[in-house]
Amino acid sequence: MAKSEETKESKKDSGEKKVKAKTKKVSKMNLLEKGSQNETKEFKKRTSDRSVLLKELKEKAKKLREKIEVVDTGNIKEELDKKRQLLIPLDDYVKTGIHLGTRVITPDMKKFVYRRRADSIGVLNTSLIDEHIKKAVDFISKYSPEEIVLICKRESGWQAAVLFGKATGVKVFTKKYPAGMMTNTQLETFYEPELVIVTDPWIDRNALNDALKTGKKVVMLADTNNFIRKADHIIPCNNKGGKSLGLVYYLLARGYLEKRKISDDKLESMNAFIAYDGQEE
Repeated sequence: MAKSEETKESKKDSGEKKVKAKTKKVSKMNLLEKGSQNETKEFKKRTSDRSVLLKELKEKAKKLREKIEVVDTGNIKEELDKKRQLLIPLDDYVKTGIHLGTRVITPDMKKFVYRRRADSIGVLNTSLIDEHIKKAVDFISKYSPEEIVLICKRESGWQAAVLFGKATGVKVFTKKYPAGMMTNTQLETFYEPELVIVTDPWIDRNALNDALKTGKKVVMLADTNNFIRKADHIIPCNNKGGKSLGLVYYLLARGYLEKRKISDDKLESMNAFIAYDGQEE
């Protein structure tokens, strides 16, 4: 009998606990529901008044503006304008074919290629050509004419190379590069420049190799099919066409004379530089 009474008492306590727990749960749910209803009413009240909502949005926008760093758009515009100022009109670049590469595009030159034509010819980015010619002028202008040699074995560039040398006083080698000129001190033709300009790293490879052996600086005209890892400065361009080479050497000569404050009395016109009509393949 005692055990039976204890069991009944235990069940009674358990039932009371369950009821209390259920009551608490229901109360909590009611509170949450009530709170949610209050929030909904408050939101409806705020959004019903458009002026209040707009005011809040403006305040948030103001706080966001304060967090954003102020950017000087004037300086950015100035830099962009400088980049847009080409050395010559775009049409003059295009008519010389300076932007037309080859069907072969090396990994080195891929970054300078804008697109491929339907015939698979790689088209160089004209803005990059202009930019790199400007940088080349700055680079070359650090050296006096006696410290520079220009190598151009490609026949289509002979005329422009000679005119470049005549205007700037830079020593120019066309047709054939004297073997060992920079490395063999016993030769009568020995000459030790500080900077070597090569028209094509493949055709002018003997001069390029001598320059690299003796630790000379190298400025390289490079087409889409060239490898350029060993150059100090690159001018991406069509380095096969006479008009294109003429334009590059005209712009380099003009810029060099301006930077070095040398008289341009001996500088021929751009038309004289690009007069060569042939193209060596």
